[in-house]
Order: sequence, then C-alpha cells, then structure tokens
Amino acid sequence: MYDMGQKAVSMVSLSRRLGPAGRPDVLVVMGVSGCGKSTLAQLMGERMGWPVIEGDDLHTPNNIARMSNGIPLTDEDRAPWLDRIAAQIATWAEAGQCGIVTCSSLRRRYRERIAGGSPNVCFVYLRGSREDIAPRLRQRTGHFMPVAMLDSQFATLEEPDMEEEVVMALDVNAAQDVLAELACAHLDSLATG
Repeated sequence: MYDMGQKAVSMVSLSRRLGPAGRPDVLVVMGVSGCGKSTLAQLMGERMGWPVIEGDDLHTPNNIARMSNGIPLTDEDRAPWLDRIAAQIATWAEAGQCGIVTCSSLRRRYRERIAGGSPNVCFVYLRGSREDIAPRLRQRTGHFMPVAMLDSQFATLEEPDMEEEVVMALDVNAAQDVLAELACAHLDSLATG
C-alpha cells in the first residue's frame, strides 16, 4: 500500500461533487491521447474486480480511419461513439453493475452526454501538459492515433470543473500503479450508495 501522505494528496484532486452520493458505480478514465487511460483503467479494474471497456473499440471504422490519417474528429463524428459509451454506462446501471470505460471525454458536453447527469459516474482525469504526454505518445506502438494529433486534442480539451463535475484528477507524471492504488483507496473510502 502506498503511503497516503502529503505527496499523495498532490497526485490526486477530488471534486466537490465526488462523494456526496457515495462511491460511484462507473468510472470513465479520461484525458488526451497518450496520457495512460488504458493502462490505468486495467490496473484499477484488476484492483476493484470491475470490467473494463476500451472506449477506442467503440469508435466507428470511419473515425479510426480519420484519426489514423491525422484528421481530427468533429462533434458529428464523435456523436455515435459517445452514444455507444453512454449506452454501455446505461446497461451497467440497469443491471446494477459497476464498470470502467476509457474515453477521452475532452469537452464538458461530451462528459454530460455520456454520464447523463448521473452522480454515480465519475470521470478519472489524467491531467498533464503537452510536454508531459508527447514523449509517451511517441513511444506508443500499435495505436491509430499519431503524435501530430496531440495538439488538436489539447485544443479541444476543456478540463473538468472541480466544483461542478464528478471528477477525480490524477497527476499523469506519477507512476500508474501508484495512481491506481491511490484512486482505488479514495474510492474505497467513500460510502457505498
């Protein structure tokens, strides 16, 4: 177990809305491409025993082709993808199940669309600068998102509002196993709804 001292506090920021409704049932691991969403989601899923769905697998073939060619998605392109993620979240909710899904969730309206206003959906935001994330994206293999797309991701990003949204923000510079441990510890400390 990681020491939850002062250093841990600086790695994790909790929004005002996270907690009053109890522990969230669904986590959306969000952030720009290359920030570590998939790895963190898998680590948290293993620790919590929750299923994990890779949001990139829910993109249409057309979206993947566009991004592979360095063409940023429009809101119209993203709409079916966001709706698929929202449908998965609704399926888990209807079945009384918990789950984790990865999704860049770059704009507030995207987050509202997929969460449907539910306080039981928490966005786990991997926060970092372009300088923090670009080297990771350059080292990544086997993914359709080219490094050149990172600028458009940051241009689109609207960081979550820590007063208004259900968010746990994590410092992308910390080791992912440490972040997973800290995030799970914070979630475990919330009363179940």
